[in-house]
Amino acid sequence: MEKPQITFATNVWEGDWKFVLRTGRLKKIIDSCKWDFEERVLYINNVSDREKVAKAAQKHIDKGVITSFIFVDDSAAQTLEYFHMDKDSFKGGYYYSIQELTAVLRCKTKYRLHLTCDTVIQGPESWIMDAINYMEKDPSILTAQPLGDPGDVLAKGNLVSEDALFYRCFGFSDQCYLIRPEDFRKPIYNETNEASSRYPSYAGELFEKRIDSYMRNHGKYKIASKITKYKHQNFPKDPVRKWLLYFTGINLKKGR
Repeated sequence: MEKPQITFATNVWEGDWKFVLRTGRLKKIIDSCKWDFEERVLYINNVSDREKVAKAAQKHIDKGVITSFIFVDDSAAQTLEYFHMDKDSFKGGYYYSIQELTAVLRCKTKYRLHLTCDTVIQGPESWIMDAINYMEKDPSILTAQPLGDPGDVLAKGNLVSEDALFYRCFGFSDQCYLIRPEDFRKPIYNETNEASSRYPSYAGELFEKRIDSYMRNHGKYKIASKITKYKHQNFPKDPVRKWLLYFTGINLKKGR
């Protein structure tokens, strides 16, 4: 199979753009994927000073780290219109979801790999090609990822089957996912499933919860690599601990 074209996408917001764009964090995330992406796109969501953020993002274009950056607000109305949604329909989850939906619409390649900025991949790049081979042969596989939280993948009711390379399971996470954007441009966002109530209530009817419901209702699956893992670690709110995390990889708990 010819090597497929993939777009890499991540996003920043008011709470983390300085840490991500004024350090080498963005390059670290992309490099961890070990893939020559066709495009590397940064989505900028819900920031107070667009000019400052744009200036910081442009430096990463100049260095060849990313190929473009997009302010989500500029395309939000078009995104909502396309998916026949409005802000209120997210019930508090609008800012958690609008970037994901906008990126689905704007992606130009057949595949897109999304990582949040507090996520890095650990392991060989072969999982991407292996996952795409599986997805090409089996249309019931909606998404793929390295192994994140094993407890979520192996939880009762999630795991469907497994082989030497992948777990086949239910469950969708927006921390790291490989998709065919074409699948996600369809009217798949207005379904519910009791199992999807496990998502945090403060985030409302967010993107990943809607996808999870659709997958469970229609027999669509995720495959999670047994060989490659991803590590997700929320950025500490305290600036000192945040910088310590970046330089040492240690996330000190509050009070230590």
